[in-house]
Amino acid sequence: MSGGDSTSERKQAYFGKLIKLFEEYPKILIVGADNVGSSHMQKIRKALRGQAVLLMGKNTMIRKAIRGHIQNDPNLEALLPHIRGNIGFVFTGKDGDLAAIKKLVNENTVSAPARAGAISPCNVVVPAGNTGLEPTQTSFFQALNIQTKITRGQIEIVQDVPLIKEGDKVGASESNLLQKLNIKPFSYGLKSLNVYDEGSVYAPHILDLGDELLKKFANGVRNVAAASLALGIPTLASVPHSIVNGYKKVVAVALEIPGYETDIVKKLQSAASSAPAAAKGGKAEAAKPAEAAKPAKKEPEPEPEEDEEMGFGLFD
Repeated sequence: MSGGDSTSERKQAYFGKLIKLFEEYPKILIVGADNVGSSHMQKIRKALRGQAVLLMGKNTMIRKAIRGHIQNDPNLEALLPHIRGNIGFVFTGKDGDLAAIKKLVNENTVSAPARAGAISPCNVVVPAGNTGLEPTQTSFFQALNIQTKITRGQIEIVQDVPLIKEGDKVGASESNLLQKLNIKPFSYGLKSLNVYDEGSVYAPHILDLGDELLKKFANGVRNVAAASLALGIPTLASVPHSIVNGYKKVVAVALEIPGYETDIVKKLQSAASSAPAAAKGGKAEAAKPAEAAKPAKKEPEPEPEEDEEMGFGLFD
């Protein structure tokens, strides 16, 4: 009985903790945790301390907690399709930098050997050069059709050899060879899968665009607003401009109607009447030099007298 009670209490404590994190932190980095050990997880938690909170859990419990809290925060429903596999949440606050957190998570990896039967997460290439192995171990290379030669009593690989392709299963021969060469080709850590930002879910590579994405988005919004205003079709991008333009026209008409006063009209009239007189004087004084600078009317120049020699001496 006591064991069942403690399990139920742990579940309730987990639900409470998860819901509290959902309420406090509107930004979440959804991460995959395949091949990540408990000691490595502790190192990642320490690296994130002060910037984010890492929480793992069973998918069934996470879904149950979200469904029970959707009535308070309907945006959380967008998370449900992405809760599959061995995943966890990295929570951060409204002012948290998700791009920096993603970078920190991706940098916390550990090297690992290629074990037989494992699925390769990357392409593995054995580099050309001296292996440091004795000629008696050439059988490992022959089994994999790797060209070698003996140089100074040691096996040397003639050229780079693509050994394993990403997604392929590691064979026993490949695993043994890599271990003998002391090559740990794999690196494991939390993998960024998706980003949840106040109800929106998008791919993590969007975070790498930064200011460039914001500029492109702003340009796109401006183009949509301009096209909408030109065509007279209201859109979310153009409506704010239409409201401001309409308001300006209403204020302009109100200023022209004698005796019609509103708070905004009074403010505009007060601002206009309180303009410094010096500005007016400055304009008047500036006008004088402008007038002085106007060129005086030119008197018509007298027509030049005909030269007595013009047109005559040519025919003498």
